[in-house]
Amino acid sequence: MGARRAKGALLVCAGTALAAATVAAPAAASSALPATGRVAVIDCAGKPQVRPGTYTLACGDGNNVLTSLRWSQWQPRSAVADGSDMVNDCRPFCAAGHFHRYRIHVRLDHPQARPGHPGQRYYTRLTLSYPGQRPSGTPRVITVKLLG
Repeated sequence: MGARRAKGALLVCAGTALAAATVAAPAAASSALPATGRVAVIDCAGKPQVRPGTYTLACGDGNNVLTSLRWSQWQPRSAVADGSDMVNDCRPFCAAGHFHRYRIHVRLDHPQARPGHPGQRYYTRLTLSYPGQRPSGTPRVITVKLLG
């Protein structure tokens, strides 16, 4: 897969998976259900998570997962973590590809009331920043909208 196609595939997978957030297994978290007034991030199974240690970006196929997340902040307006982004290079195709680890800085923000879930609030924006190496063709900073 060429660098241009790889970049497009990565961004489409990450953006689509983050927006969909509906089909993969739930991420591990310190608290599965947030206390009233506490803001959560919604995982691929549609479950609210607080301070998850793992968060799947590519919900449909699991080819992009944030791991080893260490949250330095989880506040009503934003949450901040450092960890790893495990990305499948999908070469020669995803099932035969290899995962590569990249250091990542994660920021969740823009909390909103979660539709259909009275009393729940969730972060609606995710920003990933790569302080060092990053997947080929991937911008240093990626911001996507999260759906609840």
